[in-house]
Amino acid sequence: MKRIFSVLFFTALTLSAWAQLGGSKYIREHFDKTEVYIQVRDGVKLFTAIYTPKDTSRNYPILMLRTPYSVGPYGADRYPWELGPSKELMEDGYIFVYQDVRGRWMSEGLFDDMRPHVDDKKSDQDIDESSDTYDTIEWLLAHVRHHNGKVGMWGISYPGFYTSAAMMCGHPALVASSPQAPIADLWRDDAFHYGVFLIPHNFNFYPDFTNRTDGKPTQRPAPGFDHGTRDGYQYFLKLGPLKNAQNFEVFKNDPFWSANLEHPAFDQHWQERNILPHQHPISHAVLVVGGWYDAEDLYGTFKTYESVEQKNPGIDNFFVVGPWSHGGWAYGKGNRLGHVSFDENTAEYYRKEIERPFFNYYLKGEGDGNFPEARMFETGTNHWRTFDSWPPKEAREERLFFQPSGGLIIGKAPAGKKPSFSKYISDPSNPVPSSDYLAIGMPQEYMTDDQRYAAERPDVLVFQTEVLDEAVTLAGDIWAHLEVSTTGADADWIVKVIDVYPGDPAKGSKTRKVRKKGGYQQMVRSEFFRGRYRKSFENPEPFVPGQIEPVEFELQDVLHTFQKGHRIMVQVQSTFFPIVDRNPQTWVPNIFYANEADFQKAEHRVYHDATHTSYIKVRLLE
Repeated sequence: MKRIFSVLFFTALTLSAWAQLGGSKYIREHFDKTEVYIQVRDGVKLFTAIYTPKDTSRNYPILMLRTPYSVGPYGADRYPWELGPSKELMEDGYIFVYQDVRGRWMSEGLFDDMRPHVDDKKSDQDIDESSDTYDTIEWLLAHVRHHNGKVGMWGISYPGFYTSAAMMCGHPALVASSPQAPIADLWRDDAFHYGVFLIPHNFNFYPDFTNRTDGKPTQRPAPGFDHGTRDGYQYFLKLGPLKNAQNFEVFKNDPFWSANLEHPAFDQHWQERNILPHQHPISHAVLVVGGWYDAEDLYGTFKTYESVEQKNPGIDNFFVVGPWSHGGWAYGKGNRLGHVSFDENTAEYYRKEIERPFFNYYLKGEGDGNFPEARMFETGTNHWRTFDSWPPKEAREERLFFQPSGGLIIGKAPAGKKPSFSKYISDPSNPVPSSDYLAIGMPQEYMTDDQRYAAERPDVLVFQTEVLDEAVTLAGDIWAHLEVSTTGADADWIVKVIDVYPGDPAKGSKTRKVRKKGGYQQMVRSEFFRGRYRKSFENPEPFVPGQIEPVEFELQDVLHTFQKGHRIMVQVQSTFFPIVDRNPQTWVPNIFYANEADFQKAEHRVYHDATHTSYIKVRLLE
């Protein structure tokens, strides 16, 4: 596992890890550091670190990040290695402000995981992250010298959520916000995917995250967790039912971990923590940023842009998506992920040519402000494209129909009226691995991994087109529509859209690097869905054994070209372990408290005939 970038932890690195290197000489020479407590309206004091340029011959805009991951290094004489979203912006001249959010690290108060937004604040006790931001900006404008009266915000992952929440604060000085890979709805993205629980995603995160629950400020990090192995598949299989994790001391008194287990459905707990319905009014410029291969907050990225666009017509709302893993645009070159190359340094391009001009224009008035609505990197052909809207208006809806022979045909449904289906036995004790290599966490590159190891298993269905005689470009959201039945009472449905490279896989080496040269099956998009929520996210229902039912869910957007000579493949399966927790396939009220005996084999069928038609709904761009 590449731990520092796993789950929600990228932004924690921004200050604390760099600080261990002794800080930056450049920052010491060019910035003064001040640490203060800012009191917000209900009396709680929030710890804030302020870095002001030593050159006081001009005024500077304020660029702020609010985080639950620590604004360390703590101490007025201790400096981080870099400030701001990038080296370029650090050197452009800004006042940088970092704040521990309420209830985290050195800030007072009690932390609430994805604190609910309060639309109608009737008193000073009606607080949320937007009110804390408003009060912080007020204090900064009154107490920080040499500012130009303009404030911008950015944040990646959980700090992306705090940026999203701040956008509704209504402070006139806040003129530019960039939520990047923002968490938006934990039940649809990040902790869960449509009710499916992401085991290493959560299991590895909460021991690192929970450093306090009592409201008392601290600089002490969380204890973390030592698995004692790199083999996540065997580790979590041996752990057994997820409830066994409660035996570990680190989870026993963790309210945030426990909340996940106690609320398996999209109930009031999760609905209150969904920021998307509240994203208005917003009157300033917004830049939403994400990566096509973000294993953490893909849903939040696309739905945040969509929500802001729909609820705030007329504002400058821009969208950027590149070929990146979670936070991958903020560091490194961005020229490859796993074994897939993108032929250019996409992350460097973003930082210099997109993010930097955005903040400099809205906070400093530099540049012409001529930004495209959507700037998206097209994978498969590896080049940037701009659009007036996203998804592109010119993209037409089409369907990729499953065929009885294992084929996949664009726009042609199977004609046979006789029932036709493909079937497999799903065994929770022998789940399909989520990768063909050892990992204890969620590898960022899993979203581009070779899927041949899965296609070879009897519990994975494979449908694919003939060799393409011309390129096919998908642009926009993808939906899976499956007609299914099961001998059990519950099932998970996992759908993967795959780009099959030309070549004979039988001639390839077993090493991942060489195998790509012949028949590499690159995952382009995938999603997980817990079948009990097929009719309602709030009220789960068991399957009736043998009864055919539709299961439909969104896989999120892509901009990908399947080149001439390639094939389009779809794989369907019911396990993807250990990234996805195991479904017992028997009916239990709460899977997270299932017993070992509840986990049983079941036969699952996916139908493909004229009456019960399974397909993938896409948008084609010509």
